[in-house]
Amino acid sequence: MTEHNFGNLIYTYDSAAGEALGKREGHTPKIDAPAKVKPDEVFELKITVGPHPNTVEHSIRWIMVSLEEEGRPFNPVLLGKASFTPVTTQPEIVMKVKLLKGGIIHAFEYCSMHGFWSGKKEIKVQ
Repeated sequence: MTEHNFGNLIYTYDSAAGEALGKREGHTPKIDAPAKVKPDEVFELKITVGPHPNTVEHSIRWIMVSLEEEGRPFNPVLLGKASFTPVTTQPEIVMKVKLLKGGIIHAFEYCSMHGFWSGKKEIKVQ
């Protein structure tokens, strides 16, 4: 039996290949946040996915957001997770965040038909 690394099962905009290439726009989480913030400054972080179908058979079921913090020995830090009910809820998270150190925001989403996808954005703290 071949060993599989879970990380190899997560698609990104750049790593999608074959059939997944056509799924990138509707599945890669989009991260809306400033590129730079001041230490301890509260800012809005918004994660969206789509446009994407929202049916019982095919929908985004959850979004999880983590921080890969600069200089931290054990990463990532979980910032939040939201689950969505097909048809009635839309795949979007808006949260207030404050950072002491810069790092990379990682957003993960799960599509009931096309698996796990992730997006990332670096935020500098200055």
